[in-house]
Amino acid sequence: MKVALVAESFLPHSNGVTNSLLRVIDHLTARGDEAMVIAPESKGSQGPVRYGIASITRLPAMGWPGYRDVRVALSGVGKISRVLEEYEPDIVHLASPFTLGWTAVRAANELDLPSVAVYQTEIPSYADRYRMAWGEGILWNRVLNIHERADLTLAPSTYAMRQLEQLGVPRLRLWPRGVDAARFDPTKRSADLRKTWAPNAEVVVGYVGRLAAEKRVEDLAQLASVDGISVVIVGEGPSHQKLQAMLPDAHFTGFLTGDDLAETVASFDVFVHCGEVETFCQTIQEALASGVPVVAPRRGGPIDLVDHGQTGFLYTPGQLDEFVGYVSTLVNDTELRERFSAHCRMSVEGRTWEKVCDGLMDYYAEATRIRGDRPALVADDDKLLRGLVWRPGEVASAKARGRRAKGDA
Repeated sequence: MKVALVAESFLPHSNGVTNSLLRVIDHLTARGDEAMVIAPESKGSQGPVRYGIASITRLPAMGWPGYRDVRVALSGVGKISRVLEEYEPDIVHLASPFTLGWTAVRAANELDLPSVAVYQTEIPSYADRYRMAWGEGILWNRVLNIHERADLTLAPSTYAMRQLEQLGVPRLRLWPRGVDAARFDPTKRSADLRKTWAPNAEVVVGYVGRLAAEKRVEDLAQLASVDGISVVIVGEGPSHQKLQAMLPDAHFTGFLTGDDLAETVASFDVFVHCGEVETFCQTIQEALASGVPVVAPRRGGPIDLVDHGQTGFLYTPGQLDEFVGYVSTLVNDTELRERFSAHCRMSVEGRTWEKVCDGLMDYYAEATRIRGDRPALVADDDKLLRGLVWRPGEVASAKARGRRAKGDA
């Protein structure tokens, strides 16, 4: 099988989308399949030209305003169509499609190639955090345009499934993420790291993720009222300097990956995540594999991952007093933390990437069957134009769909 993986971001940029794609490529390699990656060019460099069996085709790109590390591909349908025609894939995999994904799904339709769209980022809900709330409805309409044109859409959590159903996305399936439980393991706990962070035996409360507005890392400042803790923040992003000013006593490690990240996470006592627009939240799953209890909002992916009262706590989004209360409970009760820790590790048993990617292969086959039953779509059809030209009343209807999708599903 030949797979074309279309990614909004890829190496050397590391995030949830990239990491999932790397696991997919590893699985295709083990099966003896072929793969290529189509991705925007990297900031300041071309980036690698291969990853394992996969060649990487880079497209001209520009930085997203206010977040220059996020690259937006500039190529049109014609360019993507030529790349796909030359490669002749059996399936087109659209990873977290939005800008490049919108172009690629149209190219796949033109060529009558089966496509699977993996919904992974709740981009429209970022609009409010970046002071562009006026555009949220339009962005939700783009999400719908992309996913209704794909042959199959894979959602990472039950919350995301309901969200897309309310938006009107057809042909939905659930596809969660695997976790490397050999790498993320409680035995990786480091006494040396803990001495650095907590010289007076403080309880270590840690966060891992991008330092950006949508992650709400600034909410960790509320933990200043909790005695006996040491806050550790792992990651990089545009909010770094602002957060250092807001959290002067926190330990900022910068970006970590691989065994360094695994050792760091296992050395936490409590893992916290304040972002309210997580479709899955892989870092929570990695914390659970490391035996670390979690406190996170009761919205999105964390609902599926955190067993409230067994592996951590889920607080009402926006209720920071509730957030602080749950963290305080875990900080002040060593026996409770230890009991939760044992449940954490058990909760992720069997969630291997091999099992998850085997399921993806089944979805590839299903998408291929669906494509055989669907009429061919061309680039100038009416549905395509809906994403480019706004008719009277469409802005209002898009905003209404966006409100339904954003609400608690």
